[in-house]
Amino acid sequence: MERRLAAILAMDIVGYSRMMGADEQGTLDAVKLCRGEVIDQRIAHARGRVVKHTGDGMLVEFSSIVNAVSCANDVQQAMAARNTALPEERRIEFRMGIHLGDVIVEDNDIFGDGVNVAARLEAICSPGGVAISASARDHVGSRLDLSFQDLGLFTLKNIEQPVQVYAISPKRALPLRVNAAALAAAKEKQKPLVAVLPFSNMSGDPEQEYFSDGITEDIITDLSKISNLYVVARNTAFTYKGKSVQVKQAASELGVHFVLQGSVRKAGQRVRITGQLIDARNGAHLWADRFDRDLTDIFAVQDEITHAIVDQLKIKLLPEEQEAIAAEPTTNVEAYTYYLRGRQFSHSWTRHYLLMARRMFATAVALDPDYAEAYAGIADCESTLRDWHAGEYTLKGILELTAKALALDPNLAEAHASRGLALHQDGRDGEALVEFEKALALEPDLYEANFHYARFLFMQGKFEGAVTFFTRACEIRPDDYLSPIHLTSACRSLGLSREHEHWARVGLERAERALELHPENAGPAHRGALALAHMGRFDEAREWVKRAQLIDPDDIVAQYNVACVHALLNECDQALDILEALLPQSSCYQILWFSHDSDLDAVRGHPRFQAMLDAIAACTFHQDGFRVASE
Repeated sequence: MERRLAAILAMDIVGYSRMMGADEQGTLDAVKLCRGEVIDQRIAHARGRVVKHTGDGMLVEFSSIVNAVSCANDVQQAMAARNTALPEERRIEFRMGIHLGDVIVEDNDIFGDGVNVAARLEAICSPGGVAISASARDHVGSRLDLSFQDLGLFTLKNIEQPVQVYAISPKRALPLRVNAAALAAAKEKQKPLVAVLPFSNMSGDPEQEYFSDGITEDIITDLSKISNLYVVARNTAFTYKGKSVQVKQAASELGVHFVLQGSVRKAGQRVRITGQLIDARNGAHLWADRFDRDLTDIFAVQDEITHAIVDQLKIKLLPEEQEAIAAEPTTNVEAYTYYLRGRQFSHSWTRHYLLMARRMFATAVALDPDYAEAYAGIADCESTLRDWHAGEYTLKGILELTAKALALDPNLAEAHASRGLALHQDGRDGEALVEFEKALALEPDLYEANFHYARFLFMQGKFEGAVTFFTRACEIRPDDYLSPIHLTSACRSLGLSREHEHWARVGLERAERALELHPENAGPAHRGALALAHMGRFDEAREWVKRAQLIDPDDIVAQYNVACVHALLNECDQALDILEALLPQSSCYQILWFSHDSDLDAVRGHPRFQAMLDAIAACTFHQDGFRVASE
């Protein structure tokens, strides 16, 4: 029998029996979804161990009381955000109790007063809250940005001594996928709550999807500049893309009053845009219009739609808001079109598509030399392309591009993220960190900022932080198949087996969808092979490897991932052969990745691998970045 001091979190669902009685299967599905999307990830990140599930709750053990309290607070904030978008009868709320005390460990289960006190605290907790004992409160001290409300002394059932009880009271709202604090403030101040659903592409050409998506995103961006209006974030609204959904249903799920939906038809130099603003509370159409214009009028149409919504909702714009809405990133519609197409290509993350994206961004800059976003796009592409060939683009040139973008727009989050990536590749990690933090402060939901920062943390072996930001990247872009694969490796490094399996499944599902849409793209093929290898489906992994090699036999990143697949399959000689062939032609930045990549653990102790690590250690810095000593 083992005894130890542990932080115990007990939690259960409020009104679980009532919910099961009303809809048993729906409740079970909803609880499973909450655990998969909210709870399990946060427990894993806080190094907690789920001792057991209790049907309507769970018991979790932590070695750190700070981690336990932080995890409970994060879960409750995330659940509050989810519930805001749901009708009251479908909301899932938890009560939580936390205690620091002695426990008895037997057959991986835990018993004793430490568990009993946590369970009793959970029972007296208010829905959506966290009650903690004085012993837990004292040990947390001021380590967290939280305050604690003293609820008084409680005599708890079957607990001999009275317990001083505190409730967690957050000092500030943390950034969430749905900003619950902003939504609550909007309701309190009677701000109109609006969702802009993705405009449908009516052009008859799937390749024009980038244009309708760009129109939607720009309208969301403009409306978000208005202080007296709450607008659902782009990544949340785009979960409805391609789905047939009733406006009232979408409004209920998103917790909004008004919904804007529309369509875009682009043909040659003409564009037709329709839009309608619907009051979801009664189904009334507040405004509807159709714009048949020359393509050169596209920015004017966007402004008209924005102002029509403002007028219908009787919102008075501040002078600075008028100015912000009127300011366009470019006045050249052709440059704008090339930029949108470049952004679409850049998300595919393979050499072929990144080169096309760079050409699109470069054309946009040629058409409009003051287009800050396009300069940031070129810099991002060039930094990523250095993963394939170090000498192709210089870091000096990339940093000049980001400097140009920031000179044009100092608050451009994309430019700060691109600059952070370039500085990181140049070994200037302190400066890179500052740029990443600026990007995330300016635009917390920017995919590139979250993804590049996660890679930055991964390469330093800071896997907990990497998991946080790769997870955010996954949420921002549901078509992102890269982040789940990185999460699979990071969770493996942390020994999080359940999370490792979860992200491998997610990565495979997303890679399959991407490969179906773009069978000419090797990226999802070799990353899907990695997911399959992690899942133990070795024969299928080998088939996906063959497919990736047939699509693009010269792709260096594909070759690296194929080496990882061989290592996961314990085919060490094949893995080492590939890695040795890659060493002379890759950037040191790209090869430094495998210093912390658990996919290569099977070969890590091999003398040939150690020789490669020695070669990496001999990399030196030059004014245009890392170079292998042999160069």
